Amino acid sequence: MTPNLDLELVGLTKRYGATVAVDAISYHFSAGTYACLLGPSGCGKSSTLRMIAGHESVSDGAITLGGRDISHLPPAKRGTAMMFQNYALFPHLSVRENVAFSLKMQGVDAATRAARADEMLELVAMTALADRLPAQLSGGQQQRAALARALITKPDVLLLDEPLSALDPFLRVRMRAELKKLQRELGITFVHVTHGQDEALALADEIVVMNNAIIEQAGQTRAVFDAPKTAFVARFLGSHNVVSMPEGTLAIRSDAMKVTASQSARLPGTITNIEYQGTHVTLTAAVPGEQEVTALLSDRDFFDNPKDLGEAIGLDWEAGAAHALAG
Repeated sequence: MTPNLDLELVGLTKRYGATVAVDAISYHFSAGTYACLLGPSGCGKSSTLRMIAGHESVSDGAITLGGRDISHLPPAKRGTAMMFQNYALFPHLSVRENVAFSLKMQGVDAATRAARADEMLELVAMTALADRLPAQLSGGQQQRAALARALITKPDVLLLDEPLSALDPFLRVRMRAELKKLQRELGITFVHVTHGQDEALALADEIVVMNNAIIEQAGQTRAVFDAPKTAFVARFLGSHNVVSMPEGTLAIRSDAMKVTASQSARLPGTITNIEYQGTHVTLTAAVPGEQEVTALLSDRDFFDNPKDLGEAIGLDWEAGAAHALAG
Protein backbone atom coordinates (compact mmCIF):
# COMPACT_ATOMS: atom_id res chain seq x y z
CA MET A 1 0.00 0.00 0.00
CA THR A 2 1.27 3.44 -0.97
CA PRO A 3 0.68 6.07 1.73
CA ASN A 4 1.80 9.04 -0.36
CA LEU A 5 -1.02 9.76 -2.81
CA ASP A 6 -3.22 12.78 -2.16
CA LEU A 7 -6.89 12.62 -3.14
CA GLU A 8 -8.40 15.79 -4.59
CA LEU A 9 -11.91 16.78 -5.66
CA VAL A 10 -11.95 19.59 -8.21
CA GLY A 11 -15.29 21.27 -8.93
CA LEU A 12 -16.95 17.88 -8.48
CA THR A 13 -20.60 17.89 -9.54
CA LYS A 14 -23.35 15.26 -9.70
CA ARG A 15 -26.69 15.86 -11.35
CA TYR A 16 -29.68 13.54 -11.47
CA GLY A 17 -31.78 15.16 -14.18
CA ALA A 18 -32.64 18.65 -12.91
CA THR A 19 -31.54 17.81 -9.36
CA VAL A 20 -28.03 18.83 -8.30
CA ALA A 21 -26.89 16.32 -5.67
CA VAL A 22 -23.29 17.59 -5.45
CA ASP A 23 -22.61 21.18 -6.51
CA ALA A 24 -19.05 21.91 -7.72
CA ILE A 25 -17.26 20.93 -4.50
CA SER A 26 -13.47 21.09 -4.18
CA TYR A 27 -11.37 19.60 -1.41
CA HIS A 28 -7.85 18.23 -0.97
CA PHE A 29 -7.48 15.16 1.28
CA SER A 30 -3.93 14.84 2.60
CA ALA A 31 -2.40 11.41 2.06
CA GLY A 32 -2.70 9.07 5.03
CA THR A 33 -5.48 11.02 6.73
CA TYR A 34 -8.73 9.75 8.27
CA ALA A 35 -11.43 12.02 6.84
CA CYS A 36 -15.16 12.03 7.50
CA LEU A 37 -17.82 13.41 5.17
CA LEU A 38 -20.46 14.56 7.63
CA GLY A 39 -23.94 15.89 7.02
CA PRO A 40 -27.68 15.20 7.13
CA SER A 41 -29.49 12.82 4.80
CA GLY A 42 -29.64 14.15 1.24
CA CYS A 43 -26.70 16.56 1.63
CA GLY A 44 -24.61 14.88 -1.10
CA LYS A 45 -22.04 13.01 1.00
CA SER A 46 -22.90 9.49 -0.23
CA SER A 47 -23.06 10.65 -3.87
CA THR A 48 -19.59 12.16 -3.38
CA LEU A 49 -18.22 8.90 -1.97
CA ARG A 50 -19.78 6.86 -4.78
CA MET A 51 -18.25 9.16 -7.40
CA ILE A 52 -14.82 8.72 -5.81
CA ALA A 53 -15.37 4.94 -5.90
CA GLY A 54 -16.54 4.96 -9.51
CA HIS A 55 -20.03 3.68 -8.67
CA GLU A 56 -21.60 6.96 -9.81
CA SER A 57 -20.60 8.90 -12.92
CA VAL A 58 -19.15 12.41 -12.60
CA SER A 59 -21.35 15.09 -14.20
CA ASP A 60 -18.67 17.81 -14.06
CA GLY A 61 -15.30 18.37 -12.45
CA ALA A 62 -12.59 15.86 -11.62
CA ILE A 63 -11.25 13.41 -9.03
CA THR A 64 -7.48 13.02 -8.88
CA LEU A 65 -5.39 10.55 -6.89
CA GLY A 66 -1.68 11.23 -6.75
CA GLY A 67 -2.18 13.81 -9.51
CA ARG A 68 -3.78 11.24 -11.84
CA ASP A 69 -7.33 11.93 -13.05
CA ILE A 70 -9.37 8.86 -12.07
CA SER A 71 -12.80 10.43 -12.73
CA HIS A 72 -13.74 8.12 -15.60
CA LEU A 73 -11.80 4.97 -14.74
CA PRO A 74 -13.65 1.78 -13.73
CA PRO A 75 -13.65 1.11 -9.95
CA ALA A 76 -10.99 -1.61 -10.15
CA LYS A 77 -8.51 0.73 -11.89
CA ARG A 78 -8.73 3.67 -9.48
CA GLY A 79 -6.58 2.66 -6.53
CA THR A 80 -9.63 2.88 -4.26
CA ALA A 81 -11.70 0.23 -2.48
CA MET A 82 -15.14 0.61 -0.96
CA MET A 83 -16.72 -0.94 2.10
CA PHE A 84 -20.49 -0.86 1.79
CA GLN A 85 -23.01 -0.06 4.50
CA ASN A 86 -24.58 -3.55 4.39
CA TYR A 87 -21.15 -5.27 3.99
CA ALA A 88 -22.44 -7.12 0.84
CA LEU A 89 -20.83 -10.46 1.72
CA PHE A 90 -21.69 -13.43 -0.50
CA PRO A 91 -23.81 -15.73 1.71
CA HIS A 92 -22.69 -18.98 -0.01
CA LEU A 93 -18.95 -18.28 0.29
CA SER A 94 -16.78 -18.75 3.36
CA VAL A 95 -15.14 -15.75 4.99
CA ARG A 96 -11.81 -16.63 3.32
CA GLU A 97 -13.52 -16.98 -0.08
CA ASN A 98 -15.32 -13.67 0.38
CA VAL A 99 -12.08 -11.90 1.22
CA ALA A 100 -10.28 -13.48 -1.76
CA PHE A 101 -13.09 -12.88 -4.27
CA SER A 102 -11.62 -9.83 -6.02
CA LEU A 103 -8.31 -11.68 -6.51
CA LYS A 104 -10.23 -14.58 -8.07
CA MET A 105 -11.81 -12.12 -10.51
CA GLN A 106 -8.28 -10.91 -11.37
CA GLY A 107 -7.21 -14.47 -12.21
CA VAL A 108 -4.87 -14.89 -9.24
CA ASP A 109 -4.16 -18.58 -8.55
CA ALA A 110 -5.95 -20.31 -5.68
CA ALA A 111 -2.92 -20.79 -3.42
CA THR A 112 -1.82 -17.15 -3.70
CA ARG A 113 -5.25 -15.70 -3.11
CA ALA A 114 -5.84 -17.97 -0.08
CA ALA A 115 -2.51 -16.87 1.40
CA ARG A 116 -3.31 -13.19 0.80
CA ALA A 117 -6.79 -13.64 2.28
CA ASP A 118 -5.30 -15.22 5.39
CA GLU A 119 -2.93 -12.22 5.74
CA MET A 120 -5.89 -9.83 5.64
CA LEU A 121 -7.90 -11.92 8.10
CA GLU A 122 -4.98 -11.87 10.52
CA LEU A 123 -4.88 -8.08 10.17
CA VAL A 124 -8.51 -7.81 11.30
CA ALA A 125 -8.28 -10.60 13.94
CA MET A 126 -10.53 -13.02 12.02
CA THR A 127 -8.17 -15.94 11.37
CA ALA A 128 -10.14 -18.39 13.53
CA LEU A 129 -13.35 -17.68 11.58
CA ALA A 130 -11.95 -18.05 8.05
CA ASP A 131 -14.06 -21.13 7.20
CA ARG A 132 -17.39 -19.81 8.49
CA LEU A 133 -20.22 -18.52 6.33
CA PRO A 134 -21.39 -14.89 6.78
CA ALA A 135 -24.62 -16.07 8.46
CA GLN A 136 -22.50 -17.61 11.22
CA LEU A 137 -20.87 -14.27 12.07
CA SER A 138 -21.93 -11.45 14.38
CA GLY A 139 -22.38 -7.95 12.98
CA GLY A 140 -18.92 -6.90 14.12
CA GLN A 141 -17.35 -10.01 12.60
CA GLN A 142 -19.12 -9.38 9.30
CA GLN A 143 -17.72 -5.86 9.33
CA ARG A 144 -14.18 -7.16 9.83
CA ALA A 145 -14.64 -9.62 6.96
CA ALA A 146 -15.85 -6.80 4.71
CA LEU A 147 -12.86 -4.68 5.74
CA ALA A 148 -10.46 -7.49 4.92
CA ARG A 149 -12.12 -7.96 1.52
CA ALA A 150 -11.78 -4.25 0.73
CA LEU A 151 -8.14 -4.12 1.83
CA ILE A 152 -6.92 -7.19 -0.08
CA THR A 153 -6.62 -5.12 -3.29
CA LYS A 154 -4.04 -2.90 -1.51
CA PRO A 155 -5.91 0.36 -2.15
CA ASP A 156 -4.41 3.82 -1.74
CA VAL A 157 -7.77 5.07 -0.44
CA LEU A 158 -10.38 3.09 1.52
CA LEU A 159 -13.94 4.43 1.18
CA LEU A 160 -16.43 3.61 3.96
CA ASP A 161 -20.17 4.19 3.53
CA GLU A 162 -21.72 4.50 7.03
CA PRO A 163 -19.90 1.30 8.08
CA LEU A 164 -21.04 1.40 11.72
CA SER A 165 -24.74 2.14 11.23
CA ALA A 166 -25.85 -1.51 11.48
CA LEU A 167 -24.09 -2.12 14.81
CA ASP A 168 -25.48 -1.73 18.32
CA PRO A 169 -24.21 1.32 20.26
CA PHE A 170 -21.69 -0.60 22.40
CA LEU A 171 -20.15 -2.40 19.41
CA ARG A 172 -20.17 0.81 17.38
CA VAL A 173 -17.86 2.48 19.93
CA ARG A 174 -15.57 -0.55 19.96
CA MET A 175 -15.38 -0.71 16.19
CA ARG A 176 -14.58 3.02 16.00
CA ALA A 177 -11.41 2.34 17.97
CA GLU A 178 -10.55 -0.61 15.73
CA LEU A 179 -11.06 1.40 12.53
CA LYS A 180 -8.84 4.21 13.77
CA LYS A 181 -6.13 1.76 14.88
CA LEU A 182 -6.25 -0.02 11.52
CA GLN A 183 -6.00 3.24 9.58
CA ARG A 184 -2.93 4.28 11.57
CA GLU A 185 -1.27 0.89 11.07
CA LEU A 186 -1.89 0.88 7.31
CA GLY A 187 -1.07 4.55 6.78
CA ILE A 188 -3.55 4.91 3.91
CA THR A 189 -6.30 7.47 3.45
CA PHE A 190 -9.73 6.57 4.85
CA VAL A 191 -12.76 8.56 3.63
CA HIS A 192 -15.75 7.71 5.84
CA VAL A 193 -19.32 8.89 5.29
CA THR A 194 -21.48 9.38 8.37
CA HIS A 195 -24.36 11.48 9.66
CA GLY A 196 -23.19 10.91 13.25
CA GLN A 197 -21.40 13.84 14.82
CA ASP A 198 -19.92 11.75 17.66
CA GLU A 199 -18.60 9.22 15.15
CA ALA A 200 -16.93 11.89 13.01
CA LEU A 201 -15.36 13.66 16.00
CA ALA A 202 -14.06 10.39 17.44
CA LEU A 203 -12.51 9.14 14.20
CA ALA A 204 -11.54 11.94 11.89
CA ASP A 205 -8.34 13.92 11.49
CA GLU A 206 -10.29 16.08 9.02
CA ILE A 207 -14.03 16.61 8.66
CA VAL A 208 -15.92 17.85 5.62
CA VAL A 209 -19.36 19.15 6.67
CA MET A 210 -21.83 19.06 3.78
CA ASN A 211 -25.25 20.68 3.45
CA ASN A 212 -27.50 21.17 0.44
CA ALA A 213 -24.97 19.68 -2.04
CA ILE A 214 -22.06 21.93 -1.02
CA ILE A 215 -19.23 21.88 1.51
CA GLU A 216 -20.33 24.14 4.34
CA GLN A 217 -16.98 23.92 6.17
CA ALA A 218 -13.97 21.62 6.14
CA GLY A 219 -10.62 21.26 7.82
CA GLN A 220 -8.89 19.77 10.85
CA THR A 221 -11.54 18.28 13.12
CA ARG A 222 -10.75 20.24 16.26
CA ALA A 223 -10.46 23.53 14.33
CA VAL A 224 -13.90 23.05 12.76
CA PHE A 225 -15.47 22.04 16.07
CA ASP A 226 -13.91 24.92 18.01
CA ALA A 227 -14.75 27.55 15.39
CA PRO A 228 -17.78 26.70 13.26
CA LYS A 229 -18.24 29.34 10.57
CA THR A 230 -22.00 29.09 10.04
CA ALA A 231 -25.08 28.50 12.15
CA PHE A 232 -25.69 25.23 10.31
CA VAL A 233 -22.23 23.85 11.19
CA ALA A 234 -22.50 25.02 14.79
CA ARG A 235 -25.88 23.33 15.24
CA PHE A 236 -25.08 20.18 13.28
CA LEU A 237 -21.84 19.45 15.10
CA GLY A 238 -23.73 19.69 18.35
CA SER A 239 -22.48 21.08 21.67
CA HIS A 240 -22.92 24.64 20.40
CA ASN A 241 -25.64 27.20 20.94
CA VAL A 242 -26.49 29.73 18.26
CA VAL A 243 -27.80 32.96 19.74
CA SER A 244 -28.63 36.38 18.31
CA MET A 245 -27.17 39.24 20.31
CA PRO A 246 -26.90 42.98 19.58
CA GLU A 247 -23.35 42.36 18.33
CA GLY A 248 -24.57 39.69 15.87
CA THR A 249 -25.12 35.92 15.63
CA LEU A 250 -22.85 34.00 17.98
CA ALA A 251 -21.85 30.36 18.54
CA ILE A 252 -21.21 29.42 22.18
CA ARG A 253 -20.22 25.96 23.33
CA SER A 254 -22.69 24.36 25.72
CA ASP A 255 -19.94 23.56 28.21
CA ALA A 256 -19.00 27.27 28.31
CA MET A 257 -22.50 28.32 29.39
CA LYS A 258 -22.76 29.43 33.00
CA VAL A 259 -26.08 29.13 34.81
CA THR A 260 -26.88 31.83 37.37
CA ALA A 261 -29.93 32.92 39.32
CA SER A 262 -29.52 36.48 38.11
CA GLN A 263 -31.82 37.98 35.51
CA SER A 264 -29.05 40.49 34.75
CA ALA A 265 -27.15 37.83 32.79
CA ARG A 266 -26.76 38.17 29.03
CA LEU A 267 -29.69 35.81 28.46
CA PRO A 268 -32.67 35.30 30.75
CA GLY A 269 -34.21 31.86 30.35
CA THR A 270 -36.72 29.34 31.65
CA ILE A 271 -35.69 25.72 32.18
CA THR A 272 -37.57 23.36 29.83
CA ASN A 273 -35.61 20.11 30.26
CA ILE A 274 -33.02 18.52 32.56
CA GLU A 275 -31.18 15.34 31.58
CA TYR A 276 -28.86 13.50 33.94
CA GLN A 277 -26.16 11.80 31.84
CA GLY A 278 -23.84 10.39 34.48
CA THR A 279 -20.75 12.58 34.38
CA HIS A 280 -22.76 15.67 33.48
CA VAL A 281 -26.22 17.20 33.35
CA THR A 282 -27.65 18.79 30.22
CA LEU A 283 -29.93 21.70 31.06
CA THR A 284 -32.13 23.17 28.31
CA ALA A 285 -33.74 26.60 28.59
CA ALA A 286 -36.08 28.67 26.46
CA VAL A 287 -34.75 32.22 25.98
CA PRO A 288 -36.44 35.24 24.40
CA GLY A 289 -36.25 35.35 20.63
CA GLU A 290 -34.48 31.98 20.40
CA GLN A 291 -35.69 28.40 20.25
CA GLU A 292 -33.60 26.77 22.96
CA VAL A 293 -30.19 27.04 24.59
CA THR A 294 -28.35 24.21 26.34
CA ALA A 295 -25.82 24.31 29.14
CA LEU A 296 -23.60 21.34 29.99
CA LEU A 297 -22.89 21.23 33.73
CA SER A 298 -20.76 18.80 35.69
CA ASP A 299 -22.90 16.57 37.89
CA ARG A 300 -21.27 18.12 40.96
CA ASP A 301 -22.02 21.70 39.87
CA PHE A 302 -25.64 20.84 39.15
CA PHE A 303 -26.38 18.85 42.29
CA ASP A 304 -24.59 21.38 44.54
CA ASN A 305 -27.14 23.91 43.27
CA PRO A 306 -30.01 21.94 41.71
CA LYS A 307 -32.58 23.52 39.41
CA ASP A 308 -36.18 22.61 38.56
CA LEU A 309 -38.27 22.60 35.41
CA GLY A 310 -39.93 25.96 34.85
CA GLU A 311 -37.38 27.81 36.99
CA ALA A 312 -36.15 31.19 35.76
CA ILE A 313 -32.39 31.36 35.33
CA GLY A 314 -29.70 33.54 33.80
CA LEU A 315 -27.27 32.27 31.17
CA ASP A 316 -23.84 33.81 30.72
CA TRP A 317 -20.41 33.06 29.25
CA GLU A 318 -16.88 34.37 29.25
CA ALA A 319 -16.13 36.82 26.45
CA GLY A 320 -13.69 34.46 24.77
CA ALA A 321 -16.19 31.58 24.69
CA ALA A 322 -18.29 33.09 21.88
CA HIS A 323 -17.42 33.80 18.29
CA ALA A 324 -19.34 35.40 15.44
CA LEU A 325 -20.96 33.32 12.69
CA ALA A 326 -21.22 34.11 9.01
CA GLY A 327 -24.81 32.94 8.83
